[in-house]
Amino acid sequence: MEKFDAIVIGSGHAGSEATLALARKGHKVLLLTISLDAIAFLACNPSIGGTAKGHLVCEIDALGGEMGVNTDATSIQIRMLNAGKGPAVYSLRAQVDKQEYHNRMKKVLEDEPNVYIKQAEVKEILTENKKVVGVTTQQGETYFADAIVVATGVYLKSRILIGEYTKNVGPNGFSRAESLTDSIASLGHTIFRFKTGTPARINGRTINFDEMEEQKGDEDIQSFSFMSDKTPVNVTSCFLTYTNKNTHDIILENLSRAPMFNGEISSVGPRYCPSIESKIVRFADKDRHQLFLEPEGLKTNEYYVQGISTSLPVDVQKIMYPSIKGLENAMIMRDAYAIEYDAIDSTELKPSLESKLIENLFFAGQVNGTSGYEEAGAQGIIAGINAGLKLEGKEPLILKRNEAYIGVLIDDLVTKGTNEPYRMMTSRAEYRLILRQDNADVRLTEIGRRIGLVSNERYNRFLEKQERVKKIFDLLDTKLVLDDRLISLFEQKGESKPTQSFTVRKAIKRSNIDIFDINKVYGIFDGFNKRELEYVNTEVKYEGYIAQEADDIARVLKQEAITIPADINFMELKGLRMEAREKLEKIRPLNIGQASRISGVSPADISVLIIYLKTLEKRS
Repeated sequence: MEKFDAIVIGSGHAGSEATLALARKGHKVLLLTISLDAIAFLACNPSIGGTAKGHLVCEIDALGGEMGVNTDATSIQIRMLNAGKGPAVYSLRAQVDKQEYHNRMKKVLEDEPNVYIKQAEVKEILTENKKVVGVTTQQGETYFADAIVVATGVYLKSRILIGEYTKNVGPNGFSRAESLTDSIASLGHTIFRFKTGTPARINGRTINFDEMEEQKGDEDIQSFSFMSDKTPVNVTSCFLTYTNKNTHDIILENLSRAPMFNGEISSVGPRYCPSIESKIVRFADKDRHQLFLEPEGLKTNEYYVQGISTSLPVDVQKIMYPSIKGLENAMIMRDAYAIEYDAIDSTELKPSLESKLIENLFFAGQVNGTSGYEEAGAQGIIAGINAGLKLEGKEPLILKRNEAYIGVLIDDLVTKGTNEPYRMMTSRAEYRLILRQDNADVRLTEIGRRIGLVSNERYNRFLEKQERVKKIFDLLDTKLVLDDRLISLFEQKGESKPTQSFTVRKAIKRSNIDIFDINKVYGIFDGFNKRELEYVNTEVKYEGYIAQEADDIARVLKQEAITIPADINFMELKGLRMEAREKLEKIRPLNIGQASRISGVSPADISVLIIYLKTLEKRS
């Protein structure tokens, strides 16, 4: 009998992080994957990060995960998005070498002492008394474990669609999981059918880049990981182009052949990343849509054409793509396609990502109804951590909405659920100034250390950085004497002429002056790196707003502190509306804060619930 502490099903971004989290916490893990070539495979665009997604990667890194390290090691271009909008929404985005990203993550998993990898398709999850005990595979093998993480991505009964052509396969032609959906459903989980898609890949030799707008990377920019010594280097460019009236006419003329519009696809697609057919119909007033060409790697000519995913037939794609400026002679190397797949109802999960129905069964990634590598990786590390903590007989790690974007993501999934592929956005977070990219390590490294995932090397680096940051803060009290240098600085930056001396801190609070301006003139902060200085600059400039958010958080946490008994029967609370009773009974919130975020539960219902809980407290 082959026995492991835990089994992870699926080796994408969620499965990879879950496996490493469990193994690095000292547990013997079996990673089962349909294909070894699918490990950390970038099935869609060859990039990591982006708006809000960059925050997730930095948080995964701060907890001790691998996505940030892997991205830094394989990046070929890096940019900071939203740099003109303020630090709360700054988001790193890196183009990575698609094949190297897979190769490196696969090697990291292979080299991890507690990880055992096997190429096999899981057929059934085995349980006894509503608790997992193991799995069986299509190949006829049985493996036993005390915890299981399901991280199957978009592989559950997946099928691709290209016009009239359909095939029962997963992304990139990988085999799909044939039977696991039925096993999950038999355990009581509700199954949804979702859809996503990907654009064509074009041979770079046939692209006229001179007709497009070049997008270079940013120089002197931070890395994703606090562990990366490598300074990001930009060795390639991306390019912008646009659809046009001719492109739109081609699409509209062939709309009846698009599976999304002829009834072949009835599943729900992502609202924030729609197919080009959906965009043309939904935004009929727009005469063009932006496209973004991304290189897939340094050892291939393939370019990913972001913004024009489609399920139109091949013959239509052959005239649609060449209708675009710069793609007149484009040679399609891989056809665009839509893909349908099964996912579960995420409200059937606890905030720890453990199933409410089966003990020690965890779910992470796109199987929970999310989209994106970063959302998957974030869930993967939390599911792996909590599976490990459960094996250790410890309380789960549940990040609050004010602690991390990961907390927002998971709370949204388990409290509100999703009726379409969920995408993380900065607008979903209430406390954006506190949940910044640049302070992810400050927020989460101690937590990662406490749960046993942050290594000594990582923790020592964190402490050293904190010591340097403290020195920068101490230097903020340095007095800038009223002289020609100070007057010239203020005038050059469009500030009113100073009439007295300033401390550095007070000068930085001026709208047009930052810590780098001060250092350029006075050299006070020579020897400190840009990342540390940016962090301090943001903390000082926005400290009033940050304090206001902290006050808001304190008020919300009072509700989070009112816990709800696990055995409460919401259906018996007569003062609640029936809809509220049903929603509360289904979600089983842990506290009043979570209950208040459930769709269909009104403030009046919350008042009734609080009164009931106070009555219970008096009785006890």
